[in-house]
Amino acid sequence: MSSATISRPDVTLILDLDGIIRGATLADGLPVEGIDSWVGRPWMETVAEGGGDKVQRILQDVRTNGVSAFRTINQRFPNGLELPVEYSTIRLGGDGGIIAIGKNQQTVSELQGRLIAAQQAREQDYWKLREVETRYRLLFDTSSEVVLLIRADGFRVVEANLAALRILNLTPGQDLLPELPTTEHDAFRAMLSRVTTQGRAPGIVVHLGQDRGAWTMRASQMSSEPGNVFLLQLSPLMAIDKPNHQRALATRLPVENLLDRLPDAFVVIDREGIVLSANPAFLDLIQAGSAGGVIGKPLGRWLSRPGADIAVLLATVQRHRMVRLFSTTLQGDLSNEVEVEISAAGDLDDDWHCVGLLIRDVSRRISLGAGHGFSPAVRPAQVDTGEGQTLLAALGAMADSLGHTSLPVLVKETVGLVERHYIEAALDRADGNRTATAELLGLSRQSLYMKLNRYGLDTESMAALDVV
Repeated sequence: MSSATISRPDVTLILDLDGIIRGATLADGLPVEGIDSWVGRPWMETVAEGGGDKVQRILQDVRTNGVSAFRTINQRFPNGLELPVEYSTIRLGGDGGIIAIGKNQQTVSELQGRLIAAQQAREQDYWKLREVETRYRLLFDTSSEVVLLIRADGFRVVEANLAALRILNLTPGQDLLPELPTTEHDAFRAMLSRVTTQGRAPGIVVHLGQDRGAWTMRASQMSSEPGNVFLLQLSPLMAIDKPNHQRALATRLPVENLLDRLPDAFVVIDREGIVLSANPAFLDLIQAGSAGGVIGKPLGRWLSRPGADIAVLLATVQRHRMVRLFSTTLQGDLSNEVEVEISAAGDLDDDWHCVGLLIRDVSRRISLGAGHGFSPAVRPAQVDTGEGQTLLAALGAMADSLGHTSLPVLVKETVGLVERHYIEAALDRADGNRTATAELLGLSRQSLYMKLNRYGLDTESMAALDVV
């Protein structure tokens, strides 16, 4: 007979038929002392709360059947230690009583606790994963961009969001490569190959759909079962839904914050002259309380000058693609009239959809000129006959230099003479006010100071320039 290692019980109890402990022994591995105090006490008094019922069932089974099933009871030891012990009892012959053999289950209990904790953590991770998947699905389906998942081995569509179904009619299970023009197959494969090897690649332009519209395609790689897939994002290069193009421009204007802070009025209108967007300076110019009373209204409502209305402006943009310094009158909501100059351009050179207008209030410039007897459309030499004669006399004197001075020098001196004449006239009409003079001449204050210094008209000009 081969030798075998017999596992010694951790706890051995000798009981009488009434369950009174008559003897108790422990294995050497249990750090417990004082179990002699158990002798003479009922077994059920030495177990933790809730274990008494189990002890009674064990004793009933052993009295009836001679042996009991294995049951785990929390055994309380004299030093206060509680251990889960798995007991099995056997009835001895005659009045020999009962022997209870117990095995320490603390290690098993700890393993069970760890298993339960791991199961709970796994369940929590599962629900977190389900939450992430739900969010991904919502973002995937509600994205305004066309988003596709295709297999890396055959370019077959695995998933397609609603935008892909609605705009490009791409459905799961469909091969993407035949939907692309044959001339773009190599570029498409090269982009995916670069994403596979380098993790990223520049986007390419592809043509998809029934009308072969131009789309920007970007790709990224994802791991999946049973193989890798590519995530494709497609954005249109041009608006697909043309009826909504104007409304889209109205809601996504570029550099919107900068336009709102412009001191000059800026307005965007469509082909019919309907206002799509307006900055605060325009609202102030037409005396409007809010943008709600302007958006969607025809701009011609505020352009009141005959021959310089919105129809003429749009026709000029249509013909020349832009307008520069278009003079007209702006009628405010509170009956205030303002003289303005408009520069405008369409969003495209040919088939433009909307027009941006920069509107500048020139009423102050006009009022300065009117206060001195001329309008901006009339040159000073046409108003003041004396000054005109002086200029003509100076030019006539220069004609005597013909044959003695080269033409380029004569032209340069003539330009300087005329420039000085008009600067002197503007200074006279503005009563020497440098700011008003600069506005009359259409110059910045710095440019005016430089010219005054050049012609010796103001010895303090450079000092003023330094201050500015």
